[in-house]
Amino acid sequence: MNHKRVRRLMRELGIRSVIRKKRPFYGHRGSVVFPNVLNREFYAENPYQKLVTDITYVRVGDTFAYLSVVLDLYNNEIVAWELSNRNDLPLVINTLNQLNGKLLDKNALLHSDQGFQYTTKSYENHLKELQIQGSHSRKGNCYDNACIESFFSHLKTEKLYLVRPKTIEQAYQAIQEYIHFYNHSRFQEKLNGLSPIEYREKAAA
Repeated sequence: MNHKRVRRLMRELGIRSVIRKKRPFYGHRGSVVFPNVLNREFYAENPYQKLVTDITYVRVGDTFAYLSVVLDLYNNEIVAWELSNRNDLPLVINTLNQLNGKLLDKNALLHSDQGFQYTTKSYENHLKELQIQGSHSRKGNCYDNACIESFFSHLKTEKLYLVRPKTIEQAYQAIQEYIHFYNHSRFQEKLNGLSPIEYREKAAA
């Protein structure tokens, strides 16, 4: 049907269309984006030299919680983690605060994706306070942070999918148990058949 006829009939019947106000879209841009300093160089010579971080969802009953983790590429050890009902900036900042007092390398680097929490001024300021250099994955490229994605896969497959926590307290306990097992007992081929903490302790001996 011709649009002119539609307009005439609408006028005769007193019908008006509802038009949504269009708003310009400029795309989401983080306030702070670091260069990809890590650049998939996942080998580290010293503890707390190259760290990676990310957030994953954890199913809790019929809803979700959010797990923030920091992993040390030197021995794949989980050195900080936080669980929350909310995927927000405090979740990330609380995780970062656990690095206070750690023996960070003088050239310490923390790599993440470009999630909104990791591109805020607050995040940048916390890195400066810790004297850590920031690094970001390329936009939409999960392989730039593959090591921590691998940990999340192990955590879910070997623990959470089996336990199926119904409350956040159950989820916290399951994650705590698995991270202790992962750090102390789960051997890794990369670490010559040792667990992350065994590898670190043997290197320090």
